[in-house]
Amino acid sequence: MATDYDAPRRESDDLAEDSLEELKARRNDAQSGVVDEGEGAIPENFERKGADLSGEEMTVKVLPKQADEFTCSSCFLVHHRSRLADETKNGQFICRDCAA
Repeated sequence: MATDYDAPRRESDDLAEDSLEELKARRNDAQSGVVDEGEGAIPENFERKGADLSGEEMTVKVLPKQADEFTCSSCFLVHHRSRLADETKNGQFICRDCAA
């Protein structure tokens, strides 16, 4: 059960005087079905899986592979030359992640 630490504390004498009906009513109030929509609320512009995005266009600037980059023959990602492993397999370029 959740505890409201900001609520004022009650004396132990007051707790002993509460009737069983008051305690049950208080428990039911604390467990109401009302959901607080705070930070976890889904934004209205959130797209769900399977949504129709056929009318949308994506604009991305694609650059060709630069002179200081290579394509790993294992993971097929383009890396900077500083990520090249010391040894290469059969003359092919391998990144450090794949060589490990």
